Amino acid sequence: MSQSPNPVELEGLRVTIDRLLYRRLPPDQGGNPHSFIYFISIHNGSSVSVTIKGRKWIVTHDDGEVLVLEGNGVVGKTPTIPPGGKFTYNSQHLIKTQTAVAEGAYLGVDETGRRVVTRIPKFKMTVPGQPAT
Repeated sequence: MSQSPNPVELEGLRVTIDRLLYRRLPPDQGGNPHSFIYFISIHNGSSVSVTIKGRKWIVTHDDGEVLVLEGNGVVGKTPTIPPGGKFTYNSQHLIKTQTAVAEGAYLGVDETGRRVVTRIPKFKMTVPGQPAT
């Protein structure tokens, strides 16, 4: 099995943000009172199976604070997505400001051992009633 030192973008592997929901948390939740629940699908339009091994999120709050979140797998799993298949899940980001932007990437390995990456499209989280600027 050959393994490339840097992951490559695999043609046909893509991410969609399927839905984004807002939920205000109770005041006793501390400094991050806004919850955005996102529903994501990772689509494998390539000709090889891909196992997602990790993720990296970059969340930029409207006050300039940048939060980088990295971890193994996706929601506690390391899904293998066959050619033509998809993996769908939901999770959340907690933010302290009225708006924030999230983006990132999933890192994986294809069935040949090649390290691959696919980008998470940038999306904006805006507390309802705020200008979307």
